[in-house]
Amino acid sequence: MKMTFRWYGPKDSITLRDIRQIPGMTGVVTAVYDTPVGTVWSRESIAALSAQCKEAGLEMEVIESVPVHEDIKLGRPTRDGLIENYCETVRRLGEVGVKCICYNFMPVFDWLRTNLHTEAADGSNSLSYRHEEILALDPKHLSLPGWDESYTPDELQDLLAAYEGMTHETLFGNLVYFLERVIPVCKEAGISMAIHPDDPPWDVFGLPRIISCAEDYERLFAAVPDNENGITFCTGSLGAGRENDLVKMAYDYAKRGKIHFAHIRNIEYANDLDFRETGHLTAGGSLDIYGIVKALVEGGFTEYVRPDHGRNIWGEDGKPGYGLFDRALGACYLNGLFEAIEKGEKNK
Repeated sequence: MKMTFRWYGPKDSITLRDIRQIPGMTGVVTAVYDTPVGTVWSRESIAALSAQCKEAGLEMEVIESVPVHEDIKLGRPTRDGLIENYCETVRRLGEVGVKCICYNFMPVFDWLRTNLHTEAADGSNSLSYRHEEILALDPKHLSLPGWDESYTPDELQDLLAAYEGMTHETLFGNLVYFLERVIPVCKEAGISMAIHPDDPPWDVFGLPRIISCAEDYERLFAAVPDNENGITFCTGSLGAGRENDLVKMAYDYAKRGKIHFAHIRNIEYANDLDFRETGHLTAGGSLDIYGIVKALVEGGFTEYVRPDHGRNIWGEDGKPGYGLFDRALGACYLNGLFEAIEKGEKNK
């Protein structure tokens, strides 16, 4: 297992020096953030990122993410050119030693929350989701935390209109079309594709979600069986779906070599749909983080891990979900779990 940390590039308030000081940290998960979606990443930008990481003593083997253009998801005539651009970026990432690309195929929004600063009893704050608040929103006049600056009102309405009538079957077919063209390039570049599950794992605003449960994964693996076609096992996203047995899924997919990357975090259920994000410990939320890590180890998982969304604690006013302190604590907790369980397995 390699412990990694999300880093938003040179403009991130969290420095590579900060990350390097977290015990057990081997690398960062990052991306080129100043290039429009659908455009080929320049070799200069990729090389500059890689050089900064190496200088700090950190690997850059995971990219999160190379975004998939909405025209590819929609299956528009422009998709072939955009997929070729994607493939060229994959080739260039392979040249600097990248091994894994985390990506998603969620229409319009790649995550949804209703509050980015929900305060807990201990004074920390974190992201949360309340389904009734989502249902109360007018899709024609959406205002969503974290997305208000991503699209203009007109851009958002145009995108939502473009997806009207989009079925789960059509969206899934567009994903398969994309992967059938990208995976052969990944084989040549030595890179695995790790699809991130839907967050939350149910349809919202009429937008179909197609990577939400074990049934969806089986369908994906059957359609594109290559080893390079795998998943990002995100416990928080999958865990929001109460029907998902995360311990079983962790073991099964680790055993089959399908988990190329793991995002590990905890959430606390409020009811059948609502939740808030918590600290990483099992005791902090509703997910069995110990059981999940144990299942990963027993399944033979040896790939990349990162502590996922953390709280803002100790007065830190960090990027929601991506402050330094709580994710550093999460990394130490996860390293401890992996070490203890791995040593226990060896001594059996």
